[in-house]
Amino acid sequence: MAHLGVEKGYAEATLGAYGLDLLQFERFVVDKGLDPQAPESITRETVRSYLAELHRQGVKRSSVARKLAALRSYFRFLIRRDILRTSPCAVIGNPRQDVRHPATLNVDQALSLVDASAELDPRTLRDMALVELLYGSGVRISEALGLDLFDLDLDQGMVRVLGKGSKERLAPMTEAGVHRLRAYLAHRNAFSPRPEERAVFLGMRGGRLNRREATRIVDKAAEKAGLAQRISPHVLRHSFASHLLESGVDLRSVQELLGHARLSTTQRYTHLDLARVVQVYDQSHPLAVEGEARKREPEEGGQ
Repeated sequence: MAHLGVEKGYAEATLGAYGLDLLQFERFVVDKGLDPQAPESITRETVRSYLAELHRQGVKRSSVARKLAALRSYFRFLIRRDILRTSPCAVIGNPRQDVRHPATLNVDQALSLVDASAELDPRTLRDMALVELLYGSGVRISEALGLDLFDLDLDQGMVRVLGKGSKERLAPMTEAGVHRLRAYLAHRNAFSPRPEERAVFLGMRGGRLNRREATRIVDKAAEKAGLAQRISPHVLRHSFASHLLESGVDLRSVQELLGHARLSTTQRYTHLDLARVVQVYDQSHPLAVEGEARKREPEEGGQ
């Protein structure tokens, strides 16, 4: 775990998940009568049996894939340390994933969510700035909450975020986002931050805003906007990506803006409903346009 955190730069959430995954596998190995301190006793069949047990328990395929990734990482580490010669995870493929499209808002819903509130107290200014940043810049909630004051360049309309794998990128901000951040920062001291506190978004006790409270902020904004469904912070990131793609932005650019390491991750956002596809076809294809014109022309000899 130290190797993953320090040398590989894995995020804290990933470290926590991998740690739990390895403990779960250790319990399985012990139940099978094997010694977890003797990794050479763990075979490919052991791993396959473990995956079968997860399937019987009804564990989601995405979770199974992550648990398998944790095992692969662990056994690679043992090989690099000359403790093992081969990995028992070799040639074991990932489970086929369910095709799931990310939940998104439509444009009207997103705009109603980020509409300015009539209240201008420090707490509301903070909440408005956070929601605008999540949708306007498409940053992850962890990236927004991890921002420090020196990460902001409001004159250039840019923010430096630390993404997964400790990879830095610059994310552009909307004009409204810059305006709202300036308004909030002018009242940031109302949260009584400690002298050494550099976090942009503060909680009511003056420390860095936590994820649970940030989720409540987005939920409250959705309620004020009259949205029936509950909105998670990640839905705003999904909506950011989908709306850019629907506006004609190329996939590679959206990949850069989101900070995705693989293009395949960004491709999840390329889904369009059939009605929109047909609409675009009817408006754009020469034969489709010609066909519509023919329908409107009266037949020869008609009145």
